[in-house]
Amino acid sequence: MSELIQRLGDGLPADAVLTDPDVTGSYARDMADFCAAGTPAAVVLPRAVEEVQHVMRTATALRVPVVPQGARTGLSGAANASDGCIVLSLIRMDRILEISPADRIAVVEPGVVNAALSRAVGEYGLNYPPDPSSWEQCTIGGNIGTAAGGLCCVKYGVTAEYVLGLDVVLADGRLMSTGRRTAKGVAGYDMTRLFVGSEGTLGVVVRAVLALRPQPPEQLALAAEFPSAAAAGDAVCRIMESGRVPSLMELMDRTTLRAVNALTHMGLPESTEALLLAAFDTHDPGADLAAVGELCEAAGASQVVPAETPAESELLLQARRSVHWALEALPGTTMIDDVCVPRTKLAGMLEGTAAISEKYGLTIGVCAHAGDGNTHPTVCFDPDDEDETRRAHEAFDAIMALGLELGGTITGEHGVGTLKKEWLARELGPVGLEMQRGIKQLLDPLGLLNPGKLF
Repeated sequence: MSELIQRLGDGLPADAVLTDPDVTGSYARDMADFCAAGTPAAVVLPRAVEEVQHVMRTATALRVPVVPQGARTGLSGAANASDGCIVLSLIRMDRILEISPADRIAVVEPGVVNAALSRAVGEYGLNYPPDPSSWEQCTIGGNIGTAAGGLCCVKYGVTAEYVLGLDVVLADGRLMSTGRRTAKGVAGYDMTRLFVGSEGTLGVVVRAVLALRPQPPEQLALAAEFPSAAAAGDAVCRIMESGRVPSLMELMDRTTLRAVNALTHMGLPESTEALLLAAFDTHDPGADLAAVGELCEAAGASQVVPAETPAESELLLQARRSVHWALEALPGTTMIDDVCVPRTKLAGMLEGTAAISEKYGLTIGVCAHAGDGNTHPTVCFDPDDEDETRRAHEAFDAIMALGLELGGTITGEHGVGTLKKEWLARELGPVGLEMQRGIKQLLDPLGLLNPGKLF
């Protein structure tokens, strides 16, 4: 231990290495409950690429595992420490290095907060679309590590579609550049996409070239109430079949609505079984909302309420962004699932989750990025009740099994971490798992980068 701290200190500022157990313990885990976390030997907060390289060279020399971290807003345990590891927190590497309106790119360090980047590029009339619900806290490096999504994915896509190039410090301390800063480029294998979503198991991202888009017009939203999940799922399919492209399409079930009301006192309708939010940022959003309102009514909506101003629309979106905190505020604790299914199977996913809730006698609130079929069932339970905890884990697994049965995936945006390791193996199959482990072995032969995650 003393040799590790000494070697780290030889190449880092004094305030960059933390060893006080009361401090390092606060870096031990992300926001996922019931994912094991160890005790780190040290927390390192570099400000420069060379400092990250020094950490990785030291770790390789001493065979010490390294767990890269961002803002620790993840929900899969991917940023959880392992015993005796170096926690490599990148939050101090928070500079926006370049914004190029002509090339429509931004070059950033990994600790840049998503919302801060969005505001900075907005001054140039540009937009960085990926917007996870935690966008005021989460970092670009963390978004890249988990291939994060967000509310706008239905129209603008996920993080992976905006990462053009990366600088990555490998396990042995070498610096590797991938990708490009040009609008097109097909030279060699797409190594950039390999690192996006790798959850810090292949290398440490220290710089990213991100694609930007023109700032869209302000969006207008509507809220549509439905008497059943099936009706809401039907509406989603009708909207997508119509050829209209909403900037977001989100769904909340009755359990979730009640939780949001209890937290925010927003007065959302609690008698409806499902509330669908749809928004458009087109040049004539009112016309789009009117057409979508008719489609919702044809699918069985009991009420459709369009917002008249962007401010009213933002209130609706704030309700959706509050879901995580609202369900967390319920008595007990939560396990948040992240299962994505084809849009045509969305109703089946919602109905199946309701059946699982009834079978296991547990409260399960569901919100969803309905436009891309990404559901977030949240299992609520008392962690001090052994039987209830067992049922919660069984319900969680049943939800993931349901997603796979419907042709979906075990995670649409939160990642695998430690929470879904067993299920990743089931989804990939033996050959897929062997190939992925081979890539890990090639880039991290000593297994030092974020050990115990994914596989």
